[in-house]
Amino acid sequence: MNDARDAGVVVVVLMTAASREEAVRIAQMLVGARLAACVQVMPEMESIYRWEGEVQRAPEVLLLAKTTDACFAELEREVRALHSYETPEIIALPVNSVSIPYLEWLTGSVLLRRGGQPGERASSAGTGNAA
Repeated sequence: MNDARDAGVVVVVLMTAASREEAVRIAQMLVGARLAACVQVMPEMESIYRWEGEVQRAPEVLLLAKTTDACFAELEREVRALHSYETPEIIALPVNSVSIPYLEWLTGSVLLRRGGQPGERASSAGTGNAA
């Protein structure tokens, strides 16, 4: 494992969707657009939350997307455009440590958003600094 300086660009984005179909549509868009290297669609769960002053309960599907912080703004924009919720959950959590092979695969699977040409594949070079 590497220390946090090596993984500083990696984030795991938690999102929820109203249905499996919506979750799969979002996941396929994110991976297809190279905004995430991988998106896991978890089984349906029950969410309990406060909305418009009332405690609500609803079935939801959890998505876990692995990406870089440089992709987050565009990922958020695209998810909001597709999502059925007025206020979708889109939370990026920093990754403190990651194996070198996984880091290289992840950064090679998403597009550079800073410091590269549009459409250029990200490389593991330059991923040593936390963003």
